[in-house]
Amino acid sequence: MVAIGSAALPLRRFEVSMEDDVSYKRGKKKMGMSRKPEKQGQGRSFDAGVGKNASGRGSNSAAQTVVRKQVDPETAKYFSEIANLFESEGIDVEERSSLCSNALEETRGKEMELATDYIISHTLQTLVEGCELDCLCAFLRSCAKNFPLIAMDKSGSHVAESAIRALSRHLQESDAYAVIEDTLNTLCKVIVKNPVDLMCDCYGSHVLRSLLSLLKGVPFDSSDFRMKKSSALPERFNFKAPRSDADVSPHVIPGFPDLLKFLVSGMLKCAQNNVQTLQVDQFSSLVLQTVLKLLAGDEELLQVIPILIGCTREDIVEEKTIEPTIVRDVLGLMKETSFSHLMEAILEVAPGVLYNGIFLKIFRNSLFDLSTHHCGNFVIQALISHAKDQDQMEMIWQELGSNFKDLLKMGRSGVIASLIAASRRLHSYKEKCCQALAAAVHSSNESSTCIVPRILFLDGYFRCEDKSNWSWPTSVKMHVMGSLILQEVFRFQIEFIQPFITSITSIPADNVLEAAKDPGGARVIEAFLSSDASAKLKRRLVMRLRGHFGELALHSSGSFTVEKCFNTGNISQREIIVSELATVQSELWNTRQGPHLMRKLDVEGFAARPEQWRSRQESKQSTLRDFSATFGSSETKASNNSEIEQSKKSSFLSEDYKKKTKVGKTVDHHQASPAPFLSTTGSKRKPKEKEQSNKKVARVSENEDVSKLKTKSKKKMHGDDAFSKSSKKLKA
Repeated sequence: MVAIGSAALPLRRFEVSMEDDVSYKRGKKKMGMSRKPEKQGQGRSFDAGVGKNASGRGSNSAAQTVVRKQVDPETAKYFSEIANLFESEGIDVEERSSLCSNALEETRGKEMELATDYIISHTLQTLVEGCELDCLCAFLRSCAKNFPLIAMDKSGSHVAESAIRALSRHLQESDAYAVIEDTLNTLCKVIVKNPVDLMCDCYGSHVLRSLLSLLKGVPFDSSDFRMKKSSALPERFNFKAPRSDADVSPHVIPGFPDLLKFLVSGMLKCAQNNVQTLQVDQFSSLVLQTVLKLLAGDEELLQVIPILIGCTREDIVEEKTIEPTIVRDVLGLMKETSFSHLMEAILEVAPGVLYNGIFLKIFRNSLFDLSTHHCGNFVIQALISHAKDQDQMEMIWQELGSNFKDLLKMGRSGVIASLIAASRRLHSYKEKCCQALAAAVHSSNESSTCIVPRILFLDGYFRCEDKSNWSWPTSVKMHVMGSLILQEVFRFQIEFIQPFITSITSIPADNVLEAAKDPGGARVIEAFLSSDASAKLKRRLVMRLRGHFGELALHSSGSFTVEKCFNTGNISQREIIVSELATVQSELWNTRQGPHLMRKLDVEGFAARPEQWRSRQESKQSTLRDFSATFGSSETKASNNSEIEQSKKSSFLSEDYKKKTKVGKTVDHHQASPAPFLSTTGSKRKPKEKEQSNKKVARVSENEDVSKLKTKSKKKMHGDDAFSKSSKKLKA
């Protein structure tokens, strides 16, 4: 920060504000929040005395007549000197805290104009973050009357949020809870008088969400739930357990449950009179989504959710029907950006009784219509993802089960993905979902080999006019939702997904390599290798990548695929993979994922001593088979037995091993069909004895102490000498 004279402040403030406005609008478009046309006067400009908030709605509060005073030159000079002092970095920790506290006392009575000044607000942020708790609380109580106005200012919002963060850090101190609670109580009493303006302001809404998080006891860090999208894809598609019935985040700081309830009830009391405005305003929607997530699992939701929908609890829970006009209005609102996000959050946290009422009285018979809309389809995804039982799944299937192809044509693949995931979670319509998905991308007179490629490139396939002649495109990114659908499909039982298994194992080697280099395609391959398909088919796909494992390992997403291929393969395939990685090990150490792969697969150990590496791998597989045979289920035992037979019959033998066992046959490494294990012409015991000897050496090297080994060797030598002496006597 550079100190500037007070005369230059107005010009500097104007220039930077214009830059911030441009960057804000760009960011808003980037986040997909600019559905409504941009309006003049976004934010609140206290310099001009404009009385409109971010939604363009006129404010009825007293803030309409408030004009921020200009900071006097003497005060500006004082805080400029403070800023320069901080920049010098010649202050120790104790002096810094004392200096912050003293400087903060100079703001008494001038908090609003100082906090909303672009230059001085930066210094004020430093002061509230570094001062003592008593001075911080005194500052907040002093500016409590104007706290909403400060929070709705572009610069003041940063000061307000910095103060809230500082309070959360001070909560770790002993005897700080009561002082902070009293300060927050003062702020909440001011906010509940007119929370609507704060909720609908682009800056004020963010401060309000931070305050709500503090009252709940949610920490302000990168894992803060406010940074996560509602109903994230891992939860929606069952890759992660849903949070609907659990708390949003572990409480690492104490919360203020009574104050949270007081603030939320005050906000909702005003919301009842302004619900139509709050439903469509993008910033109030964010605040209300935060409220819903903070109250997840709380009985308070039984009162909150009906208000946000625009009806009463009795309308949803009891057997009577909701008025058709309300249902029509709510269905129409779901096609608006802000309310569609809000409804997603409602469905995520709604208790079972409310969810069932909303499903039956609002959504029923409207699922397909909403699924075709570019906003409404996300609401349907959330509805399906949080379905509670098989009866609800049956009603969903009745409306959407015959429309897979139409939905994929319209680009609503997320609805299909949610439906497939829900069918697996609820153990309902699993086979029909797989059949409908396969039928949507290929006709009955076509081979099933085309199914997986077409799903990997969903958009390109459905945009193609001549679909019968569609072929695998080159250098095209694979469809994210298509890859998610396939990942979910390969989690089904094998009897439901035979066409998909046939398709993925029929992909040519070049296309398999291309898929492995794509983030989505790589995950599909990994999902197949983790599926219930036979080990023979999995290893057939693994060998399609032969000669490219080193190249894949250097790729950010391909390295995970290489590891999965290694875990799936037998001893010979593992040796092939590691031998290819050994040729690029110097490059692997310089990549982000390389060191893990090098250690996990023991590439250096293989390069130094391949025989010992092979013995260790055999020992590991033997131990795993013994463990599975003892503790595994019948399905696991059967799988392991088939893998053992496949391993015995495998034709992928290394050159060293073939030389030592004197196998004179040539082996085709590109074939996946099993071949005779060993063909020997001499003594049949030699290979077995050698194999047993290798295993014995491996066990000794891993499990026995060196001293014990020496003792055994001495005993053996002694026994051999005794035996030779006795034989000589017998001959004599």
